Amino acid sequence: MAENGTLVTEFVLLGFQLSAELQTGLFFVFLLLYLITLGGNLGVTALIQSDPRFQTPMYFFLGHLSFLDICYSSVIVPQLLETLRTGKRTITFERCATQFFFFTLCASAECFLLAVMAYDRCVAVCNALLYASAMTPQTRLGLVAGAYGGAAVNSVVRTGCAFSLSFCKSNHVDFFFCDLPPLLKLACSETRPRERVIYLLAFLVIATSVSVILISYLFIIRAILKIRSAGGKAKTFSTCASHITAVALFFGTLIFIYLKGNMGKSLGEDKIVSVFYTVVIPMLNPLIYSLRNKEVKEALKRALSRMKVSQA
Repeated sequence: MAENGTLVTEFVLLGFQLSAELQTGLFFVFLLLYLITLGGNLGVTALIQSDPRFQTPMYFFLGHLSFLDICYSSVIVPQLLETLRTGKRTITFERCATQFFFFTLCASAECFLLAVMAYDRCVAVCNALLYASAMTPQTRLGLVAGAYGGAAVNSVVRTGCAFSLSFCKSNHVDFFFCDLPPLLKLACSETRPRERVIYLLAFLVIATSVSVILISYLFIIRAILKIRSAGGKAKTFSTCASHITAVALFFGTLIFIYLKGNMGKSLGEDKIVSVFYTVVIPMLNPLIYSLRNKEVKEALKRALSRMKVSQA
C-alpha cells in the first residue's frame, strides 16, 4: 500500500540524486566499469575453456566465479545505467522482486563458492598426492551444485519474506537498486518476525562460508609451517594469495552492510559500499586472479602472441 492507501505496483529508485552533469559523468564511469567487468570475466572464462592447462579443479571453480561476477553485476548495473541515462527511476513491483531475488542468489552463491574454493586449496596443499582422486569431476560438480542450491533456497525464502510485507509509508526507495535495508524502511506491517528470518539466513550464509574458509586456511597454514624451505613456503602460499584477496574484499563489504546492525547506519554510506561490492569487486576479481597468478599471465601472453601471429 502507498501513502494514499492504494496498492503499490511500482517503486521509485531515488539512486544518486545529483546534477545532470554529474549524473552523465557517473553514467560513463559505471558503463566503463561494467564493460571492463564483462571483458575481464568473459576473458578469464574463455581462457580457462581454451587452454588444456586450466582443466583443473581450481580453474573450474574460478570459471564459475567469473560467471557469477558477470551475473552479479548484470543484475544491478544495467538498471543503474538506465536510470542515469534517461532519468527514469520507476521500477515495477515484480521487477523489483526479481532483481532482489537474483541479486540475493548471486551474492549467496558467491559466498558458498568462495568457501568451496578455500576447501579446494586446502585439499591441494594438505593432501597434494590425493588431490586428483579427491577432486574428481563428480565432486567438483557436486560442490558447485551445492553452492547454487543453497543460494537458491536462501534467495527464495528471503524474497518471499521481503515482498510479502505491506508497503504503505512510501514507494520511494532511497537506493540505486532493490536492496533489503531501504525496502524495510517503507514497510507498514510488522517487520520484525520477517527481519529475524531474513537476517538469520544472511548470518547463516556468511557464517557458514567464513567458517569453512577459516578452517581451511588453518589447515593450510599448519601445512605451510611444516615446509622447511622459505621458497617452498612462499610458493605454496602464493597459490592461495588471490583467493585470500577476493575473500577479504567480498566478505568485508557484505559484513559491513548486513551484519553491522542499525546503530550508526546511513543509507548514503551504504550506497558507497554497495557500489563497491556490486560494481567494483566483480571488475577486480579477474584482475586479482590474473595479476597474482603466473599461469594465467603466461596463458594471456600466449593468447596475445597467437592473436599477433594471426593478424600478421
